[in-house]
Amino acid sequence: MVDIDTVAAQCGVTKRQQAVYADASIRKPAIARANVAVSAEHPEGIDEYTEQFEDYTVLQQHILFWDRDCDGQICPWNTYVGFREIGFNFLFSLFAMFIIHLCFSYPTRLAYSYIPDPRFRLFVGGIHKAKHGSDSGTYDREGRFVPQAFEDMFAKWDVGGRGSLSAWELWNMIAGHRVAMDPFGWGAGVFEFGTTFLLAQENGRVSKEDMRRIYDGSIFWHIRALRRKGKSWGKGFCPRDFIGTASKALDEAYAQVQIASSAIMGFRKRSSNWKAKAN
Repeated sequence: MVDIDTVAAQCGVTKRQQAVYADASIRKPAIARANVAVSAEHPEGIDEYTEQFEDYTVLQQHILFWDRDCDGQICPWNTYVGFREIGFNFLFSLFAMFIIHLCFSYPTRLAYSYIPDPRFRLFVGGIHKAKHGSDSGTYDREGRFVPQAFEDMFAKWDVGGRGSLSAWELWNMIAGHRVAMDPFGWGAGVFEFGTTFLLAQENGRVSKEDMRRIYDGSIFWHIRALRRKGKSWGKGFCPRDFIGTASKALDEAYAQVQIASSAIMGFRKRSSNWKAKAN
């Protein structure tokens, strides 16, 4: 039993559950890991991947997939090709390329110079400078991975305790993380977690393990390897998913309307009977 108050009666948002038992499976979960993304299910990460990229922070590992020639620099074309290789169409890949390089090239450049890069490259060694506000706090300011923050993400926002997050739960999380006067951070959160949903959703939810693998970037290598073998990733969002989700939502809304309508009709009928008896 945790004997520390985690809820303040006069602040309703503190009722969101924290991962108070994260230390049962993760050793010292509040200490940021420099080069490994861990979770309750994988308290030591994945050895093979960690050993391959042990000289990089988890945030650097997140973007290494796009460093095509391993020179520590990611040009816009690298980003476009990388998004295409993990299954996004050319329009979204172009959109992602422009958003990412226009917004994050200069912050990563600041680790080396105040002069903007005319080629709009991302610099792997300076990616920690691109950390923005209104985020989950899973990456710290130096690009390390904070297990407690990652576990809190699911403890607070996975309402049904299913080990995954729906689009609506992701939206609530983004809204819950917003801080004042930070429109850039708000937009970045929507783009990042929106892209996560498009890439990794299955049956309308993003699993905790897929989210962990997105944080350390290992999922990108896995998807590309499958596609190069002619195999399907088997997850992600496409127009037919939208149609199916919208249809299901409409069916549920129609059912609720029918229930409400039946209740109203029943009430009217009872009211008419009472009036008839009264007369």
